[in-house]
Amino acid sequence: MSRVLIPFPDLQPLAVDLAARLNARVAPVGWRRFPDGESLVTLDPQLSGVDVVVVAGLRNVDSVALALRFVAETARELGARSVGLVAPYLPYMRQDTRFHPGEAISAPIFARFLEQSVDWLVTVDPHLHRNPRLDGLFSIPTRHVAAAPAMAAWVQANVPDAILIGPDSESAQWVGDIAARAQVPFQVLAKIREGDRAVRVSLPDPIAARGRTPVVVDDIVSSGHTMIETLKHLATLGLLPATCLVTHAVFSEDAYERLLTAGAQRVVSTDTIAHPACNAIGMAPLLAVACEALLAERTPSLAAP
Repeated sequence: MSRVLIPFPDLQPLAVDLAARLNARVAPVGWRRFPDGESLVTLDPQLSGVDVVVVAGLRNVDSVALALRFVAETARELGARSVGLVAPYLPYMRQDTRFHPGEAISAPIFARFLEQSVDWLVTVDPHLHRNPRLDGLFSIPTRHVAAAPAMAAWVQANVPDAILIGPDSESAQWVGDIAARAQVPFQVLAKIREGDRAVRVSLPDPIAARGRTPVVVDDIVSSGHTMIETLKHLATLGLLPATCLVTHAVFSEDAYERLLTAGAQRVVSTDTIAHPACNAIGMAPLLAVACEALLAERTPSLAAP
């Protein structure tokens, strides 16, 4: 095979599915840590002339980034023709400006770090704000894979009576996209300011939601605070128990358990971040399409001149 997929351990199931779709051989990275904390990575030495696709979960990026750099550089030393990166969850995208004096603007710095390591990048729904496109940050080829088609298909198959709920106005566009694909209604919570520090949320039309299963949708859930507050509000309206639908299940500390305690009937996520209890939406089919496009750009044409 002219393609070798090198997965980091946490995304092994996604990587195996992706490799089959890319007709790639899987050669997992060997990664051990010495007592002093240093990393040693070991790769399959048979990489000469192949296109390498590294699949890395960057949920805890500070503990992974250096090993990722070692993998990419070692693959090149072993003769890889190209080295691409599939990072389904792309961190450091929110710090895209200096919010306080002296702060590092992490997004472009991290982008440059990755550019020094790989030839191309594929990710899923990066959290972009002031840089609305990946090519505003990266000089290497990139592909932004949208999770909406896969999430909509899950809703259609599992919650046909759904009404999608967006937690704030920023979510309106992509919650609406999922709802349109799934052919279900949606609403977005409105924030109502009642004083200098008092803010409450309100569902614009609770009557329209009655008899339907609320599906609260968010792209990234870390502490879970926003989604928990949304669940509490829906409960006060006497609606059916809600399902939480998440793209990137960051889930700091006990966020997953607190969502269930707050009344979520179930919590469902894509597999961009490994979580055994909630990963139910596989992104490999959509990632494979993006990878094929970038690999085709790297492959010399075999047509006669």
